Amino acid sequence: MALKYKTRRRLSLLLLLVGLPLYMIAAVSIVAMFDRPPLWLELVIYVALGIVWALPFKAVFKGIGQPDPDAPKEPEA
Repeated sequence: MALKYKTRRRLSLLLLLVGLPLYMIAAVSIVAMFDRPPLWLELVIYVALGIVWALPFKAVFKGIGQPDPDAPKEPEA
């Protein structure tokens, strides 16, 4: 079942405002449990974690910046 545009928009906002900060805190906490790796390796780890976070939600964020396709069309004058 495909999500409606309005639902995807609200879900994407929730993910960005709540989910992303929680994920960032979790990622930093997990990396901090180990000895600090070299700077280049730490950068690679954070970039990889950032990509891994976005992949499951790709369908939610797709087309959010576009006009609402479900909105009724306005008659042209």
